[in-house]
Amino acid sequence: MIQVYWKNATADVVGADDGVTAADLDAVSPKVEAALDTVCRQADAGELGYVKLPRRTDCRDRVRRLVEAHRPGTTDLVVLGIGGSALGNIALQAALNPATYNLLDQAARGGPRLFVLDNVDPALVADVMDYLGDRLETTLFNVISKSGETAETASQFMIFRQMLRKGLGDEYARHIVATTDAARGTLHTIATAEGYDMLEVPGDVGGRFSVLSEVGLFSAAMCGIDIDALLGGAAQMADRCRQADWRSNPACVLAAVKYLMMTAKGKPIHVMMPYSNRLYSLADWYRQLWAESLGKANDRSGREVFVGPTPVKALGATDQHSQVQLYREGPNDKLTVFVSVAAHPADVDIPKAFPDVPGLSYLGGATLGELLAAELAATEYVLAQARRPSVTIRFDAISPAAVGEFLFLYEFATSLMGELLDINAYDQPAVELGKKATFGLLGREGYQDVGEEVRAFAATDERYLV
Repeated sequence: MIQVYWKNATADVVGADDGVTAADLDAVSPKVEAALDTVCRQADAGELGYVKLPRRTDCRDRVRRLVEAHRPGTTDLVVLGIGGSALGNIALQAALNPATYNLLDQAARGGPRLFVLDNVDPALVADVMDYLGDRLETTLFNVISKSGETAETASQFMIFRQMLRKGLGDEYARHIVATTDAARGTLHTIATAEGYDMLEVPGDVGGRFSVLSEVGLFSAAMCGIDIDALLGGAAQMADRCRQADWRSNPACVLAAVKYLMMTAKGKPIHVMMPYSNRLYSLADWYRQLWAESLGKANDRSGREVFVGPTPVKALGATDQHSQVQLYREGPNDKLTVFVSVAAHPADVDIPKAFPDVPGLSYLGGATLGELLAAELAATEYVLAQARRPSVTIRFDAISPAAVGEFLFLYEFATSLMGELLDINAYDQPAVELGKKATFGLLGREGYQDVGEEVRAFAATDERYLV
């Protein structure tokens, strides 16, 4: 079970100007209770599709059927997606499989190598094309797009579809799994016409909330991750997040502390700093969830508010040597959320190599896990001494269940923050404008006007080129 430890965000530790006081909690309590009631009612009314995912057996059944069909003959799995169609996949793989997973032989892996192409960087795509060129017969491509018209994913799909057609001829369609809308859309139409295996992007689940759907489950299951345990942990957290006593509810406490830090304590920057390389990609997933959900120009009444905490990622202990100087002595405008692990998937003994060297002898006999835990405790301490608040999310171990808990905790806390801020946490109008501008620049019909505007804007003014 994961737990939220928030003592180091209180006034008792960092002072009343920078930490949460009893009066702050009393003042925000009615808002948190109302937010919890609203989110629970929305969930019960079927308005929040992500809340149902941990217990949706139809999703995992469809995933299992395709995994059973494809996994035995697949050496390489390539996920084509961006944002919510990729970051969750990367986070699950990084957290729950070894860092060297793709370097292991097939027997040791037990599943295919995984490549998640979450960008259209031409060098990245070309490198993967070159690497897979002689293994197309055992490579599977999972293209993930609700509509099929996201420019980045669509372009990747077109490139690899052509590569498969040239290399495999009429057999190419057996090497594509389309995860898309169940009934309509460009990708759905193409997949149906060409005979791809298909998985569903739930119509009531936004991309950044979709990791526990078929979007994230297929690549995880293909690579040997226990998706039943993953969803079981999420289901347990879902129950904890409905606890009526909000001060015993981890999502409510997390949302309340973050809301107070942002609105009352002058801390709009929220850093996530896992002390685990395996959990570092969860910080990438969190950044999209937090930024795209909560960064909004208008509240629900249409009033301009320009609200939203800024999510930042860091890695312990690496960024003690690059970021903590700023966090401790720079502007006091940050809340740091540490992620700790009591028992890592493996530990390494530090040998007693230099018993007579004072600067090294103290390390001998410890383990790297103990060193990393000491580094975390020291960082919590030095931030607190400088009146810099922090919260720690504690993992007993890095397991599928614990990762499922973490994912659902942050999804539910995001919904609560949307209520506390009185904004729509489920749309992304700024992202949509960027998509339209891209369409216009590339000549898509119907978007010519915005294309002309962007071209005029992007024209180089030599006066500012040095």
